[in-house]
Amino acid sequence: MVGVADSIGRRAATIVVPAVITAGAGLAVRTPLAAAHPLPALLLFLWIVADTLTLALLARTHRRPPAPAVLGTLAGACLIVVAGAPPALRVTLWEMPWLVTVMAAVVVGHVVAAGRSARQAWRAPDAGARERYERMASALLSPMLVRLAAAEWTVLHLALFRWGGAPEIPADGRGFAYHRHLAPMCAALLVLSAIEMAVYHLLLAHWSRAGAVVMFVLSDMGFVYLVGLIKSFRLRPILLMRDGVRVRAGLLIDRFVPLEAIAGVDGDVRGDEMRDAATLNAALLAWPNVVLRLRIPLPARSLWRRKPPVVRVAFRLDEPEAFVRLLRWRLGQGADRG
Repeated sequence: MVGVADSIGRRAATIVVPAVITAGAGLAVRTPLAAAHPLPALLLFLWIVADTLTLALLARTHRRPPAPAVLGTLAGACLIVVAGAPPALRVTLWEMPWLVTVMAAVVVGHVVAAGRSARQAWRAPDAGARERYERMASALLSPMLVRLAAAEWTVLHLALFRWGGAPEIPADGRGFAYHRHLAPMCAALLVLSAIEMAVYHLLLAHWSRAGAVVMFVLSDMGFVYLVGLIKSFRLRPILLMRDGVRVRAGLLIDRFVPLEAIAGVDGDVRGDEMRDAATLNAALLAWPNVVLRLRIPLPARSLWRRKPPVVRVAFRLDEPEAFVRLLRWRLGQGADRG
């Protein structure tokens, strides 16, 4: 578990630290000293950005990174320098055709190599259309940015475009709803959010029109995200699949528990167990009525603090009896085969 937490912390550091260093370098080249010596400032800015991104790539891979990844990192550094350099440094850059040619060659080389990888990703027979698009975009852009954009699109698609529709249940799974007890509270939360948006907008409009516009945009985005989250509770039920249980809580939680890792299931959830850090509580705004007791712990997921491995998974279902009965039958079948 310590290794998992260290890995998560290291990955977060490889994102935050390069961003801070790059932002600091961008501020440094805007000082009077950099304006007085534009050529050394430009070359130093390019070196710092390229070196920082390359070291972050090495820290993420823990081994020799592939050539396309290095080329993509250098291409990203070139684009950051061109976009982030102040006008004086940008003029100096355009006055050096050889440097512009080298940077352009790096970017073009990355586009060509990424285009080949994207074509292979599109032709992959084991992926759906969405996964193909994500693989293609990851070949051209940062995979982290692609995952972030995909997550944003998922929320916006749920909130704005998916009205009605069947829950997301695969062919080899059976869905169990948990959203009915949440419906009254979610409706009240939406009404309160709408009232809060209107009050904030009216009050701020008396003092600052710009502040009212900013708050209106932020409130609208928050309201859209809230709508997407609430709709995801119905569209993403808990799944009992052939090889395990997929515990979901809308867009908030999605953990797969293999069937062989489950020692038992019951509805007797004690308070001390819920307070235990080794319990994953996926029940929302209610006391859980189903608990999976694990014989094989699952690694905990936490970005901010170390937590022990998960030995219990608790959640609440609208109709828990059918789930418990079917899962016990599946567990009994597995024991008979063993």
